[in-house]
Amino acid sequence: MMKENELKYWVGFSRIPGIGRVKISQLLKHFTTLEHAWKASAGELKKAGLDSKTVDTIVNLRPRISPDDEMESLKQYKVKVLTCDSPVYPQRLKEIYDYPSVLYVRGNLLPEDECCLAVVGTRRPTVYGRQVTEEIVTDLARNKITIVSGLAKGIDSIAHRAALEANGRTIAVFACGLDIVYPAENAKLAREIIERGALISEYPLGTKPKADNFPRRNRIMSGLSLGVLVVEAGESSGALITANQALEQNREVFAVPGSILSPTSRGTNHLIQEGAKLVRNYVDILEELNLAMMAQQLEMKELLPVDETESLLLKQLSREPTHIDDICRNSGLTAALVSSTLTMMELRGIVRQVGGLNYVLAKEMREEYQTQLS
Repeated sequence: MMKENELKYWVGFSRIPGIGRVKISQLLKHFTTLEHAWKASAGELKKAGLDSKTVDTIVNLRPRISPDDEMESLKQYKVKVLTCDSPVYPQRLKEIYDYPSVLYVRGNLLPEDECCLAVVGTRRPTVYGRQVTEEIVTDLARNKITIVSGLAKGIDSIAHRAALEANGRTIAVFACGLDIVYPAENAKLAREIIERGALISEYPLGTKPKADNFPRRNRIMSGLSLGVLVVEAGESSGALITANQALEQNREVFAVPGSILSPTSRGTNHLIQEGAKLVRNYVDILEELNLAMMAQQLEMKELLPVDETESLLLKQLSREPTHIDDICRNSGLTAALVSSTLTMMELRGIVRQVGGLNYVLAKEMREEYQTQLS
């Protein structure tokens, strides 16, 4: 294991723009340790193969950076540092060309996180997009798939929450330092992820979430993962950048189809048209990744009514949202009885409220029971 005395110089160099994996390799090849490289003169840095612009940047910025102070700040925020030559650095991430030389981690990366899937999409999901994300992610998390996303509003946040609620693991990849939660409204979610997963970033503490950081962040999300699932995305969505990076990294790309009339489905429908795997449920993903036999199968709850009231309500429900007023009117039951029964059915995992007092079936019903209801 690397000693802290050497680790602090990896952290120091991560503070200098333009010093990535390639230049770190040059420095290590020439100086053997980054401590020697950090203390080297401009002439010695040039002998290591660095260009004049990079050497000038190092010489100008180095006096303003205290590696010891950096390590103290990291301890304060309980941030661990993983270098690319560490045995616990994610091996799948090292398969991509421009993997980060340093990863900052809050929480824990575990061996089982090698089996993970990135889930991305629009920041303004429809009810359909929210419902699909919750259901697919819940099933994947129960099948021991770690969910990777970017903590953004919309699909990202929904995916993280669904994984946590299913008692699964999730990883959030930041486009800023780990001392800054962006967006700030997800601070509570970030704390929950630390407890049952990890926050990771290639950016040192204090780095603000600049626009240029997000596309680079996305390559880490796809690089960590076996594949990328795009739920809803417009034609210019950042989620499509992640999908394209996944293709370049030889990762699988999955997409949920949507209405041809919906702007939030134009990007996903285009991905499918271009060859992405069309996803109807979590099984499509597991089968494509050859994980169906490895994963623990869900203990599916039977969608059978316990009484005539539930039976009557099930006849009014489908996978499309139905408002409670319509359920009352079509069933002929009182609002109080419908509301209390739906609550019990929701607790048993049979139905789900998707907002605005709209309800859907939580799972596909068995074919033979659908026939009985007809």
